[in-house]
Amino acid sequence: MTAPATNTPTTAAPRGAVRAPALLVLEDGYVLRGSAYAATGRTVGEIVFSTGMTGYQETLTDPSYHRQIVVMTAPHIGNTGVNEEDPESGRVWVAGFVVRDAARRASSWRATKELEDELAEHGIVGLCDVDTRALTRHLRERGVMRAGIFSGAALPAGAEHLTEQAREVLLEVVRESPQMRGADLAREVSTEEAYVVEPSGEFAGKEPVATVVAVDLGIKARTPQQLAARGVRVHVVPQRTTLAEVLAHRPDGVFFSNGPGDPEAATHEVDLLRGVLDAGLPFFGICFGNQLLGRALGYGTYKLEYGHRGVNQPILDRTTGKVEITAHNHGFAVDAPVAEPSVAPYQDGRYGRVEVSHVSLNDNVVEGLRALDLPAFSVQYHPEAAAGPHDAEHLFDRFVRLMQSRPGNDEGPAEAPLAGSGSPAATGEARTPDTAPTTTAPTTESEAR
Repeated sequence: MTAPATNTPTTAAPRGAVRAPALLVLEDGYVLRGSAYAATGRTVGEIVFSTGMTGYQETLTDPSYHRQIVVMTAPHIGNTGVNEEDPESGRVWVAGFVVRDAARRASSWRATKELEDELAEHGIVGLCDVDTRALTRHLRERGVMRAGIFSGAALPAGAEHLTEQAREVLLEVVRESPQMRGADLAREVSTEEAYVVEPSGEFAGKEPVATVVAVDLGIKARTPQQLAARGVRVHVVPQRTTLAEVLAHRPDGVFFSNGPGDPEAATHEVDLLRGVLDAGLPFFGICFGNQLLGRALGYGTYKLEYGHRGVNQPILDRTTGKVEITAHNHGFAVDAPVAEPSVAPYQDGRYGRVEVSHVSLNDNVVEGLRALDLPAFSVQYHPEAAAGPHDAEHLFDRFVRLMQSRPGNDEGPAEAPLAGSGSPAATGEARTPDTAPTTTAPTTESEAR
């Protein structure tokens, strides 16, 4: 028996209709029977669970979830519908969506559409009427793995009775799908064209307090908005951007965003970041950007057994001693010494000393890095607070202060750490191109997607 071809996903079932059967198959042979949700057909990806009780629209439109099937641990999903204000990008990125109880209708004054209809329009194959608590416990014990959702014409003959032959056909489909380890995915979710987000709020129409180049590795719309609200002009540029193109904007700082994939495969981004560090530019990275800073400094990264996902993850800010509740979406982490500062391994300490600034209070995973001899820091979580919590928004203020305190900047005191004596930044070797790119850029995030 051969696997059925991938179907063109269909529209969502009418409200109150009897749902068609569907199967969730994990690569270790674990199978759950459920009902088709949103589109029907076939989808495969890495299956992960998100512990957030709210913010599912932001989760679905977060590019960091590219090629992942997301299981929501909260039991009732869809009751607030979807709206035009909360998306974090111009499309739904998840590979599939698994919920326990699908809401029959939205009941929020902000809703403009039903969640299931939105997912069906984007061709997202989903599953409902399954015990997501049991599924989460299975993933917690066995670790995240590849999985597939099959419904409609994508179910092989005998699937309704889950015959051994049908199970083997579906298992083969899942096990032949690509793994997340080694996946270079940022280029698949990055903007095609650069665009600018101008200062907003009380800073609208005024000269920016700083100019930042934000490298889009899967950036969420809320991130440049956070900087713009602090008076920063943000040039959002594609993943493929070169160092010369970054420097052409004459930035006061550089930002690396969140994004999907294995940081070990992101060689271009690591090379670009080393150029930024060599130029002595203040740097701030979040999530994927944190992992890339770790690799640029010479530390390793590794894949977590089940990752951190959701909006309720506790971390300790070792700089302030405060505990913050934060939003996470990562399956990889930096391998750096936690107990005390260490010399960055790259090229025999070229970038000086580094400390682990934040740690997870659940499993002691590295959640932040701070260079002690360079103006660079990063965190593993999402401080842009979409859909919350807001505990870590102050990190954007920290980045602005770091840029303003850069030597030669008259906006503030010279508090930023200087580059190590062995770096090109300290010896004046950084390159500055004469002209900026002439490409006409879109002015909004949605135009860039």
